[in-house]
Amino acid sequence: MSDYLNKTVTLTSELFKMKTNRVISVFFAACLFLSEPSARGQQASLDTLLNHIRDLSSSVYGGRMSGTEGYMSAADYAIEALERYGVKPYNGEWAQYFETESNIIENCTFNTYVNAADNRDVYVLGRDFCCVGMSGRGYADAPVVFCGYGIDNGSFNEYADVDARGKVVMVLSGVPDFLPRSVTSKYEQIRDKARTAKRHGACAMVVINMSSNCSPYEVQGTVYNGELPHEATFPVIQPTRDCGDRLLAGELLTLEEAVQGINNEHKPMSFHLRKKFEIEVNAKYHPSALTANVVGIYPGVDPKMVNEYVVVGASLDHVGMQGTTCLFPGADDNASGVAALLEVARMLSMSEDQPSRSIVFVLFAGGEQMWLGSRIFVSNFTPLKRIEAFVDVSKIGSGDSIAVLGNKRFPHLWSVARRVDTLYCGNDMVVGMKTQPKWNAVAFSHVGIPSINITGYKGNRHPHVPSDIVENIDRRFVVKATQLLFETVLDLSFGDYQGRSNDSKRVRFEK
Repeated sequence: MSDYLNKTVTLTSELFKMKTNRVISVFFAACLFLSEPSARGQQASLDTLLNHIRDLSSSVYGGRMSGTEGYMSAADYAIEALERYGVKPYNGEWAQYFETESNIIENCTFNTYVNAADNRDVYVLGRDFCCVGMSGRGYADAPVVFCGYGIDNGSFNEYADVDARGKVVMVLSGVPDFLPRSVTSKYEQIRDKARTAKRHGACAMVVINMSSNCSPYEVQGTVYNGELPHEATFPVIQPTRDCGDRLLAGELLTLEEAVQGINNEHKPMSFHLRKKFEIEVNAKYHPSALTANVVGIYPGVDPKMVNEYVVVGASLDHVGMQGTTCLFPGADDNASGVAALLEVARMLSMSEDQPSRSIVFVLFAGGEQMWLGSRIFVSNFTPLKRIEAFVDVSKIGSGDSIAVLGNKRFPHLWSVARRVDTLYCGNDMVVGMKTQPKWNAVAFSHVGIPSINITGYKGNRHPHVPSDIVENIDRRFVVKATQLLFETVLDLSFGDYQGRSNDSKRVRFEK
C-alpha cells in the first residue's frame, strides 16, 4: 500500500471520528481518491495507447482482415508487445489457429451511362462505393432494375413487375419494418438478397447503403454478409446513400420517392432504369483461409490461485482494404481495444501489486465474422471451468462516457468494475442500464463464465468507415477506459471475487 493511500486512509478515519460535518468528510475523502493517481501506482499512458492505435490502423496491416497477411502481421505486432511486457505464450504457443472464409478485393470499377456513345460517369472505389465483403468476382455491363428491398415473398414480390434476367439488380440494404419477421429474416443479409437476384437471372447486384449508423457520404465495409454458399461469380457492390441519390437522379423515381413509397404504401415500387451499369470486380476468395487468435498468459503469484484465470480479450481483426484506394483503418474498431489490452499488460509488468490469479490475454480473430474467434477459444481452452471472469474491451476511443455491459446477467462482476471506477477511475461509468454481455463476451456467457464488455457509451456510430483513424480517437476516454480495464482485471485477480459462487450459479454451466 502506497504512502499516499496510507495518508488518505488515516485522514479519512480521523474525519469519520468527528460527529459533525459527516457529509463533508465523505466528500473530502472521495475527492482525494479521484484527484490523485491510482492507489495501485500505475497510470495508463496516452502516448503508448495512441502509438499502438496509430500503428495498428496504418496501411501496413491493410485493415487487419482475418485470413490475410495483414492480419497475421498485426498479430506478430501484438505478440512482440506482449513479450516485452512479460506475457508468455499460453502452453508454449502464441497462436490458436483456425480456418475462416476470406475474400480479398484486388480492384473494382463502377461506371454508368445511358447511351454507349455517351461519356460514362465514373465512380471511385472508397469514395462513392465499395464492394460488399463477400462479393463474387466478375464483369457486368447491362441494363438495371430497381427492386426495392429485394424481397420475393408471396403477396410482397418486388420482382413480379420487372424482368431481372441479364440485368443488374439495384436494391436497398436492410428490410422494411412493416413486414413480419418470418418474411424479413430471409432477406436481412446481403447474401440472401444476392441469391434471390441471381435466381431471377440477374448478373450483378448494387446494394444502396441505407444504414442509419453510417454517414450517407461515406462507404461502409463488411466481412460477414450472411451464411454460405458463396456466389463466386456474382459481383455485389455497395454505394453510399449519397451515391444512390445520384444513381437514381433522372429516373422514374428518386431514391427518396422509392423508399417513401414502399414504406408508406406497403407495396413494391420496382422499375427499370434508363441507365446501364458497368461493374467489374477482381476478388480472390479463400473458403478456408488460415487465421489465429493470439493467446498469452501472465502467471499469478499465489500458488493456490495460479491455476485460476481472469481472461481479458479484444478483437484484433477488422474489415480490410479494397484495391489501393479503400482502406478501413479500424482505429476505434478495434485498435483502441487492442491498445488497451496491451497497455494493461505493460501496467501489470510495472505494478507493485501483482495478480494472484493468472491473467490470460486473448486477441481474437474472426470478430467481424460473428465473433468466430471467441467461439473457437471457448471451444478449445481446456481449463474452461477455471476461468473466473472474462472482460472484453472494444471501441473505447469514442463516446461521451464508459459503458460496462453485462450487469443484467452478471451483476456481481459488473459491481467490481463499478467499485474500482468509483475508487480509482473518475466515476465515468454509465449506471442505470440493464444490459446483457455482447460481442466476444457472448461465447463466454453462453457457457456460464461471468462476462462483461467495456466500451464507449454513445460511441462509434459510423463503424467500418475510412474515417475511423487515430486522429478521431477521444484522448480522454481511451485513457479512462484503459485505466478501468486495468483496475478491474487486477482486482478480479486478487481472489475476493468468486465468480463461480456468485454470478455463475445463476446459470447452468453448459461445457
